[in-house]
Formats: sequence, structure tokens, C-alpha cells
Amino acid sequence: MCPWQGEFVEFSEAVASGAGMFGLWSPPAFRGVVDYGTWEAELLEDQDIDRHIRSGAFVPINIHSDGEFQFLVRIGSAGLPAALTVRERAYLVVASEPYLFVATDGALLSGIEHAGAKPGPALRVPLPPGRWQVCIFLLDWTAEPGHQDREGAPLPGALPDFTLLLNPAPPTAVFRTSIETFPRAMR
Repeated sequence: MCPWQGEFVEFSEAVASGAGMFGLWSPPAFRGVVDYGTWEAELLEDQDIDRHIRSGAFVPINIHSDGEFQFLVRIGSAGLPAALTVRERAYLVVASEPYLFVATDGALLSGIEHAGAKPGPALRVPLPPGRWQVCIFLLDWTAEPGHQDREGAPLPGALPDFTLLLNPAPPTAVFRTSIETFPRAMR
């Protein structure tokens, strides 16, 4: 299970996708993706994405919807694990089971269509090398009173759409390998 409290380092940015799927991905794993043909060979089909999930090179944030969403990535350590805040827990909609991410040269979070040697717009995460446990949380920031303007846009201080918790992976952990980020019964 993912932790719920602790100290952390965090990064946040709005990220867009026109493909209905976002991902936290390892830049070295996709250096060979230099054009649409090489992208298609690596990421078009579910079985290709599945291969990258199983190797720890790609963590899917598969929401089956295009758009721009605010992401927050919180990084913890063995002594100070990343966790949801009390406020985030209050507006939690659904949580993923832990995924494995193997970092060798940081991580990028983007729409899946932007993964490659020359990534498109992405949230850069200076993640230290190692094996990481990643849990994804969908939050309903719109349910928190006083955090949106008259048009429904978030005001400064609004919660993100997604919080990702990254903690060192326990040596005996079992990881989710599904392309579907959240259990069907919970979506």
C-alpha cells in the first residue's frame, strides 16, 4: 500500500495530451524514438506499452481523455516517504496500486505522444537513479470550496488533478503492470 504521511520534494506543472494517456517515462528508454515510425514501433500498441511498463521504463496515467491537467510529483526517501497531505486525502477520487519505475537519468511526465529522444512539452523530474514505487492519485480539486474562479478555472493554491507519489521501491514489492492505471471498479 502507498504511504499517507511524510516529508518530500515536489514538482508541479500543467501537462497536455491529445492521446488520452500520460506517462512518467525514462528518457534513456526512448532515445531511439526519433520520428513517428519509431514512436509507433515503441508505443502505439498496448503490448508495446505493456513491455515498457513491465521493464519499469513507463508508468501509465491512462485516463482515456484528452486535455491539459495539473500534475504534482512528490518524491520521498526511505527515511521520509512521500505521502498525500490531509487536504489531498479529503478530495481523493481514486488511487492506483504501485507501479515500478527504474530511473537512470531522471524522469519526464508528458502525454504519451511526446515520449522520445526530443520530448515535447513535459514535466522534468530530477529523480535519482534507482528503483522507485509510483502511486497515482486522482483528486477532485473542483469539490474544494473557494479554489476556482467564476469560469471554473483553478485559482492559485488549488489542488492538482493528479498527485504522483514516488518512493524508493521495497525489495520484495509486487507492482501493477496494467495499462489501465486505476481499477475498473473504481473509475
